[in-house]
Amino acid sequence: MKPTILILLLIFLSCKNETETEIVIETENQSETETRIDKSVYEMWNSYIESNSEFKDEEIPESDFFHNNKKDANRLAQLTLDGRKKASSGLYSFYKLYNVDIPKAGTKQIITDFDGKAQAIIENKSVDTISFNKISKDYAKLDMGTDIEPLEKWKKAHWAFFKTVLEESGKKPTEEMLVVCVRFETIWTKNTNLNNGNNL
Repeated sequence: MKPTILILLLIFLSCKNETETEIVIETENQSETETRIDKSVYEMWNSYIESNSEFKDEEIPESDFFHNNKKDANRLAQLTLDGRKKASSGLYSFYKLYNVDIPKAGTKQIITDFDGKAQAIIENKSVDTISFNKISKDYAKLDMGTDIEPLEKWKKAHWAFFKTVLEESGKKPTEEMLVVCVRFETIWTKNTNLNNGNNL
């Protein structure tokens, strides 16, 4: 289901005010227990394709959570559920460093909470590579899920994160560093499952 290497923080995941972060990298050396997918992921996908039969032949999308800790992962999942978080950001150089494909428009993903319970299905609407210093207020609002100083919050959180991870490889952040900006739409939620479960 997941690529050989998943960088959970490539799509950093915003709204983090602390400057301390951990890099979490999953590799194919992980045990089966660590990569087991919760049954709620399959249940959500089955409910979705039962209601949207045109996608019944699609392979189940990858499932993952935003961020690297329970508090932020669950908060960002809730923002996605509420339709407030509509974008995610990753450092372009890390996609290249870890040989991970850049996200594509039209790709779906199942967003989980930190414990792997399915919360929502999202679909990428557009993917752009933009330098850090050209991120717009509108984009920051989509990523941060807030109207209150979104660009300032986005820059502070992402600069701190990118600085931490770049320094570990002997590099420094720059205003010109490229950011992969993914805009997405929430197309199905655990609430849709509950509300429509008897009508599917």
